[in-house]
Amino acid sequence: MALTAGIVGLPNVGKSTLFNAITKSKVEAANYPFATIDPNVGVVEVPDHRLAEITKRIQPKKEVPTTFEFTDIAGLVEGASKGEGLGNRFLSHIREVEAICHVVRCFDDDSVTHVSNSVDPIRDIEIINLELIFADLQTIENRIGRLKSKVKSKDQEAIFENNLLEKLKKTLEANNLVRSLDLSVDEAKICKHFHLLTSKPVLYIANMSEEGVFNPEDNEYFQLVKAHAAKENSEVIPICAKTEEDLSELSDEEKSLFFEELNISESGLDRVIKATYSLLDLQTYFTAGPTEVRAWTFKKGTKAPQAAGIIHSDFERGFIRAEVYSYDDLIKYGSEAGAKSAGRLRSEGKEYTVEDGDIILFRFNV
Repeated sequence: MALTAGIVGLPNVGKSTLFNAITKSKVEAANYPFATIDPNVGVVEVPDHRLAEITKRIQPKKEVPTTFEFTDIAGLVEGASKGEGLGNRFLSHIREVEAICHVVRCFDDDSVTHVSNSVDPIRDIEIINLELIFADLQTIENRIGRLKSKVKSKDQEAIFENNLLEKLKKTLEANNLVRSLDLSVDEAKICKHFHLLTSKPVLYIANMSEEGVFNPEDNEYFQLVKAHAAKENSEVIPICAKTEEDLSELSDEEKSLFFEELNISESGLDRVIKATYSLLDLQTYFTAGPTEVRAWTFKKGTKAPQAAGIIHSDFERGFIRAEVYSYDDLIKYGSEAGAKSAGRLRSEGKEYTVEDGDIILFRFNV
């Protein structure tokens, strides 16, 4: 499933360090701008306690978590929309992702270069947003130019689209982002085809010092980012990218001991992965049998045949029905047989919308 979240930010804010931690890879994370040029793509497992609980009850030969992709995108600088730094290459890489994880520096350290020579998270956020706004305005103006002849000839679809473009243009010229607009269903459908950078959902990641991350509310920089995110109805997660990278190299047992000592239930990294998964509008269903228990990623709102097609195209093509019970029912009744005896196992057809936590057996014939 080609749903990717892009990690963005100014140079040297901790993007590549975070990417290394998330994907357990070893891309260059150097103390100078543009250490990342071409985007690095990594596959990440989605932490989900339900998988282990299902495995305990089904006892298969193996369990397989679900995954999705993160892309580490080169650092942007002021003037990118005019070609500064990596310019259009950076912007084109953002177009290719479905959601943005915006890393913001929230720590002081003279040994780590800042492209603007000072730490100011709101200025840094606004630099990125302004460049995305400029790029979107260019896209919109080009599109308006191509519609002119159709609008003159009273083409109703073109007139509707042109009115929408003018609305978007006015929003951007006021330094507001497209995702802040409350669009109608028809407007949102058309807007999606424009691939506008400021329409993408955003998760802010406040990269803090090792000392500061355990008391983020005491950090002035974090408070500024938190207030900014709240205005956009976005979420912000405090992490220390360097600590998360170190943690990613520990065994599961070592990590558990570390969390126990600090009295925390999960890493900042797991919170980032889960929040990004949700930001992409992704959910999880499970297949469970004696051979394996496996988690599968699907887009919220997916119908049963299309969910079956995630496993194999033949499953969708020859879909007959889905035999479904929920994770909660498995926990309550202890087994598939228990759920069935309680009348919780049901047969669903082509119009069934798959729910997060469904445990499904697809029946098909090709």
